[in-house]
Amino acid sequence: MQGRLRNEHLTFSITTECGHCRKPIHLEMDSDLNCRVLEEDAEPLVFVPVPGVEKIKDKSIIDGF
Repeated sequence: MQGRLRNEHLTFSITTECGHCRKPIHLEMDSDLNCRVLEEDAEPLVFVPVPGVEKIKDKSIIDGF
């Protein structure tokens, strides 16, 4: 959202680990929601939780997260 508001293409990195073997996993995602896994042998499950928008009482959906 911030990239859209500023009319910029943004990229961010996530560093995490495998829940099974604890090997590090590095992900990159961009403003277009393209996701890239840097480790060739990793196949992580990536998801974004979406709250029930109708249940959010906050003034902004961002506050609901």
